[in-house]
Amino acid sequence: MSIIDTHAHLYSDEFNGETESILERARAAGIRAVVLPNIDLDSLQPMLSLASSYQGMCFPALGLHPCYVKENYREELAQLKPHFEKHRFVAVGEIGMDFYWDSSFVTEQADAFRIQIEWAVEKNLPIIIHTRKSFEEAFKIVSEFKGKVRGVFHCFSGSKEEAQRIISLGDFVLGIGGVITYKNANLPEVLKDIPLRHLVLETDSPYLPPVPYRGQRNETSYITFVAQKLAEAKNLDVQEITAATTENASRLFGLPK
Repeated sequence: MSIIDTHAHLYSDEFNGETESILERARAAGIRAVVLPNIDLDSLQPMLSLASSYQGMCFPALGLHPCYVKENYREELAQLKPHFEKHRFVAVGEIGMDFYWDSSFVTEQADAFRIQIEWAVEKNLPIIIHTRKSFEEAFKIVSEFKGKVRGVFHCFSGSKEEAQRIISLGDFVLGIGGVITYKNANLPEVLKDIPLRHLVLETDSPYLPPVPYRGQRNETSYITFVAQKLAEAKNLDVQEITAATTENASRLFGLPK
């Protein structure tokens, strides 16, 4: 079994001192690569340091998370962008829009999102999209770049209609994580008829752990529970799920096979 975790924040303070053991468990579970999306300027160096220490397994992405878009967002973006010339990133992310806790910076989030999508077009990189209580707004902006950009709608938990709209954009996939294992989640039904070529697996560690670890800190090795639940939803063997989603992730992020 070979699996790619397409979204994990293993550089988070919540993993301090445990990264090696976490990655050892991940390797033992069959995970061969982890994509590390950035969230802001402060997280950049810890992320780069982790990726440098675990080259060939941890792959960094560069972006400003919508929850960190404030009054000074243009200044922060100006400090982030030059790093594309200093390091290799596999994506622009984590970017998008989030109105769950605060809608004070709606205009700023939209502007930051467009700017970073333009980076992706310029650099020919995929985007990692975060949406929370903001699907319509984010989808509208991504649609402006249809045919010019590719990427993943991270932590997808929407409807069949939203899944089909994302697929209609072209080279986009749905990031499926621990939510699929939750008792009241409608994701198994939503994903039942979505072709495998449009799906990738993720954990969003340390957040959104799958059952049976819900309420605890998430980690990359738990992605096997996501794969198993997706296999059940689609009535397929788990090996078929992991093979297809790993191929999708490798192609999207340009990861070595």
